[in-house]
Amino acid sequence: MTEHHGLLINGEWRKTKKTFEVRAAFDNSLLAAVSEASEEDFKDAVTSAESAFKKIKIAPSERYEILKKASEIISEKKDEFAKTLSLEAGKPIRDARLEVSRCTSTLLNSAEEAKRIHGEEIPVSAARGSENRISFTIREPIGIVCAISPFNFPMNLVCHKIGPAIAAGNSVVLKPASSTPLSAINLAKALIEAGLPKGLLNIVFGSGSTVGEWLLADQRIGLYTFTGSPKVGKRIKEASGLRRVILELGSNSATIVHNDADISKSASACARAGFAYAGQICISLQRLLVHKDIMNKFLSEFIPLVENLKVGDPLDEATDVGPLINEAAAIKAEEWIKEAVNRGAKLLTGGKRKGSVVAPAVLTDVERTMRIVCFEAFAPVVSVIPYNTIEEAIDIVNDSEYGLQAGIFTKDINAAFKAIKGIKVGGIMVNDTSLYRADMMPYGGVKNSGIGREGPRYAIEEMTDLKTVVINL
Repeated sequence: MTEHHGLLINGEWRKTKKTFEVRAAFDNSLLAAVSEASEEDFKDAVTSAESAFKKIKIAPSERYEILKKASEIISEKKDEFAKTLSLEAGKPIRDARLEVSRCTSTLLNSAEEAKRIHGEEIPVSAARGSENRISFTIREPIGIVCAISPFNFPMNLVCHKIGPAIAAGNSVVLKPASSTPLSAINLAKALIEAGLPKGLLNIVFGSGSTVGEWLLADQRIGLYTFTGSPKVGKRIKEASGLRRVILELGSNSATIVHNDADISKSASACARAGFAYAGQICISLQRLLVHKDIMNKFLSEFIPLVENLKVGDPLDEATDVGPLINEAAAIKAEEWIKEAVNRGAKLLTGGKRKGSVVAPAVLTDVERTMRIVCFEAFAPVVSVIPYNTIEEAIDIVNDSEYGLQAGIFTKDINAAFKAIKGIKVGGIMVNDTSLYRADMMPYGGVKNSGIGREGPRYAIEEMTDLKTVVINL
């Protein structure tokens, strides 16, 4: 019998008559049925979060203990959680285990940051007439945090939202992606087992057009943290009014391989960065800029590495590239590749589709206006673009509506600093690809890649209000 999972409201799992199916990304097999929230369920979830925030005050030391314990529980269940993640998201099992490990690290980082929330002394006594005053700041939780998470990192990106929120003393209403809700359920169960009080975490499932809109309309919510498309991000920004938002909205990330780069090192890194999780990572390498003087040598090493990637069943330990999240996503990728080829691009390898699986594709002779180049592909496709000077490369990278992360391989410190100063992104990686991310670092973009920063310390700053205190002695 298919397992039926309920909503999480005030510490209880509530099953509803209306459900939706969760199917495996690779073979479309049925994994579970999940309850879909009604408007009454949604209201109960927000009311639960509101009541818990007002009534339950847990000290930073207790928040630390709960998050630390949850991290330990998840670590103990690593293989179980990784298999669930691999099935529903189609992520290769080795990468799924890595994500679960990162999840434990993100929760532990959040736990540590719960003990470090602090203000600072303001030297108001230096102002004329304020000689007898002292001033300092404190940080206070914002209230209810609404977390809307994507399918591609169904555990770690949820942790990046609810971990800092709980560490800061907030309550949370979570809406996970409907295609990958089971990992969020596993995470919630770990937090409950770790002792998280009822009501501080509530989970509702459903579509963005219904549950998402109800969440946006509820003025009790103090902050929205969302990872997803620019279209939905803009909708959240418009509806949130003066309430705070953290928006991570993707990219068509670029990496530069300069003429003095270590070709073997850069080719190997780029083969990983372009095709990890079938390109379904917001900072996946999509535009690969290679200096014209080394283009042929680079491709002679890069293409065989791409062709040696094992494609197939995500539960196979040898698999490097699994399916896209569903067949519709694979069909879109296939169409964009064919469109580029019809407009003059050259397909060097890959691009064939079987069901939801697309073979890793490398294109050259692309134009900047092709959809596979100028929009976020979210597919295993890399476009290789030649350039002559570092200034030209910087201009090409910046010729994008996005600005999340970028990378550059070079031994020239001057070229590196030109890229650091000239490329308009939220993060730039020197002698690495755009794919690099450590979970404690600030993470977010500029332009249409979003607003605000993730990373536990930086998210806590977003999720708290700064209050100034002045004492007249």
